Amino acid sequence: MSAPDGLLVVDKPPGWTSHDVVGRTRRLARTKKVGHAGTLDPMATGVLVLGIGRATRLLGHLTLTDKAYDATVRLGATTVTDDAEGEVVETRDASAVGDAALAAAVADLTGALDQVPSAVSAVKVGGVRSYARVRAGEDVELAPRRVLVSRFEVLARRGDDVDVRVEVSSGTYVRALARDLGAALGVGAHLTALRRTRVGPFALSGARTLEELVGDEVVDAAVLGLDDAVAASFPRRDLTAEQAVDLSYGRRLPPSGAPGATGAFAPDGRCIALLDDTGGAARPLVVFAPA
Repeated sequence: MSAPDGLLVVDKPPGWTSHDVVGRTRRLARTKKVGHAGTLDPMATGVLVLGIGRATRLLGHLTLTDKAYDATVRLGATTVTDDAEGEVVETRDASAVGDAALAAAVADLTGALDQVPSAVSAVKVGGVRSYARVRAGEDVELAPRRVLVSRFEVLARRGDDVDVRVEVSSGTYVRALARDLGAALGVGAHLTALRRTRVGPFALSGARTLEELVGDEVVDAAVLGLDDAVAASFPRRDLTAEQAVDLSYGRRLPPSGAPGATGAFAPDGRCIALLDDTGGAARPLVVFAPA
């Protein structure tokens, strides 16, 4: 029997792609119906949100716009990929970079920024991923995008290695932040470690490693059930019995006035659908079950 429908927060191990984690989870959850929200680079570890069963239909609607990371930036070397997986293209002596200069550069990279994504990234250029163009020998210049770095804090410095904590908006590349920090200091830099500690409301405290997810009962207990997952991730709208029946068959309801997607719950506590206010009515984005 497959695992219950819901969300599973996994602590992704290093060296694994997000798709690798989905593949393993399909076996652990005894179902092929598993997907992930957002992507972590193979080098990165930490919070990866998976949907199981009907909860895969939630993934495209989750508001995961703010993310938190612990990272290590190495001063004095730039790489093709802006992280440790790429070839080193230039090295410089970073020993003269003082703590005051570092703090000032970090402060300048905090707030609303126009950030140029890393060239070796999943950003599409003419319908083709930027990393594919770079690997094919093309010179790629990406347009800057507006991002928000709400927190950029130095935790420790160990020679040329700087441990930092950042909180950023969706679409921000932490390795591009490391690159820009090195450029501001005039010595170059790249990312050597990245750990996502939170995405939206989902944090490491609620994540399980793949090694911990051994046994059907353990997996099932780790899944945040569909009703609880919607309640944790979206504003809630409680329906009357009549409204629940109408909605379960795709009929529109009066608008709730809530911004974005809203979880609609039947009187018995079951989530019936996700709603969105458009055109003066609440339109079902996803209908999960008849009332």
